[in-house]
Amino acid sequence: MRINKIDLKTYQLVVNLFDKYRIFYKQASNLELANDFIRERIINNESVIFVAQNTDNVPMGFTQLYPIFSSVRATKNWLLNDLYVDSPFRKQGIGEALIKKAMDFAKGENASYLKLETAEDNYTAQSLYEAIGFIKESLLGGYFTYKMSLQS
Repeated sequence: MRINKIDLKTYQLVVNLFDKYRIFYKQASNLELANDFIRERIINNESVIFVAQNTDNVPMGFTQLYPIFSSVRATKNWLLNDLYVDSPFRKQGIGEALIKKAMDFAKGENASYLKLETAEDNYTAQSLYEAIGFIKESLLGGYFTYKMSLQS
């Protein structure tokens, strides 16, 4: 497995996965919307996306991060907004590898923390985040907020 940051030349690797991610969250499939959304985030430099691929170059999962700015700390932190592993590739450590890649990236950007949210009923994700060391902070609107401090 390898995990790479996508760019305008490679963004289409995650379009299908992003559509499946939206379906998981009870949205209608719309590949055109998925394509346009991902492409715009890359063009406008509004997010950072990593894709995990197997040795046959098949995209297995992705994570998308958005910047969050802290005025008090005068830092750019990161929201791990999207994490998705395609069903045939689950339970193989891909989600954890993507999260750790996101953590390494955020640390490299001198971020104070990495934050994420997950649905109240997404027990698998909650177990993974807590096993990695994320701290559950709050429940709002059916979503738990988790935070990982990146500074020693």
